[in-house]
Amino acid sequence: MQGDNPPTHPWRPRLKPYDIEVQRLKSMRHDKGMIEISVDALVSTRPLRDDQAPNSSLRLPVEHARTLLILLKQQIAELDKLQPRSRRSGRC
Repeated sequence: MQGDNPPTHPWRPRLKPYDIEVQRLKSMRHDKGMIEISVDALVSTRPLRDDQAPNSSLRLPVEHARTLLILLKQQIAELDKLQPRSRRSGRC
């Protein structure tokens, strides 16, 4: 059936491909090992061709990508501060 994506593994759910376009970055925070990013985004389903693997695509302007990189670095630095010095990866 066209439009149905067979699962790649029996234990994985079927993937529905989406195009996600970030309109605005709103906030970022970390909680319990996850980084949560709040955005305004336009999400639309992507038609799947027979020769195409089911995957989603995230599009954002270069300015937002640079901001996102800076914010991720800040969040990871904050998480590293919470680790004991002996557990920080490759740092003395």
